[in-house]
Amino acid sequence: MATNIGMMDSAYFVGRNEILSWINARLQLNLSRIEEAASGAVQCQMMDMTYPGVVPMHKVNFDAKTEYDMIQNYKVLQDVFNKLKIDKHVEVNRLVKGRPLDNLEFLQWLKRYCDSINGGIMNENYNPVERRSKGGKERFTKGSRKNSNSLQANNLHNSGSGDEMGPNKTFGTKQGKTGAVATGANSSGEIQALTKEITDLKLSVDVLEKERDFYFSKLRDIEILCQTPELEYLPMAVAIKKILYAADAKEWALEEAQEIVSHSVNAG
Repeated sequence: MATNIGMMDSAYFVGRNEILSWINARLQLNLSRIEEAASGAVQCQMMDMTYPGVVPMHKVNFDAKTEYDMIQNYKVLQDVFNKLKIDKHVEVNRLVKGRPLDNLEFLQWLKRYCDSINGGIMNENYNPVERRSKGGKERFTKGSRKNSNSLQANNLHNSGSGDEMGPNKTFGTKQGKTGAVATGANSSGEIQALTKEITDLKLSVDVLEKERDFYFSKLRDIEILCQTPELEYLPMAVAIKKILYAADAKEWALEEAQEIVSHSVNAG
């Protein structure tokens, strides 16, 4: 099985909805966006399903939020690739940024690879939830439960303290009922206002994400063009890649690219 799949392979024409459905069905998850798989945990478990027992699931952190934690997951994945002699370079620095197209491409490759091993058939004997509980999610759940218990204990303690007020208790109850009605009316208006604000923000985010994906796809097309054998070492292509791969937006990247072009023109 060839692991180096060309960019024009049919694997890269599989849409994000199909990829998400594939992940959710096999791993019993409920992902709605490709970026949610950027931590590398999903990829690790897909390999665990394809090669049961090969992935040390206790090292996989499904609640990874920081880039450091995500990188640890990708290290586990790369170790599995090395163990299975899978010749696939993982662009970790790009994936952990949560870039939709980078993550989509990697998941498209992963789906093609896993389907080539098991023929696209789901392993009915594999229990994804049980296997996942051996990773970071179990630790997170226990921690959350402990915090919740602590909060309940504090609330009970505070409630008990209120009972010690004695004669004022009845007065406080009546006053509380009157205040609750007013608070309820205010809360209803606040909820409506917040709901509208959330809806507006979601629409703004959707527009920004579409715009981001549009421009990123253009940059990706330019990158692929500059990597073609005929153009890869031309000064202009080198200069463009110098800007594309710059770690930040400092002017030195543009200046260095301009120097490359100017040097080639003067030399010509």
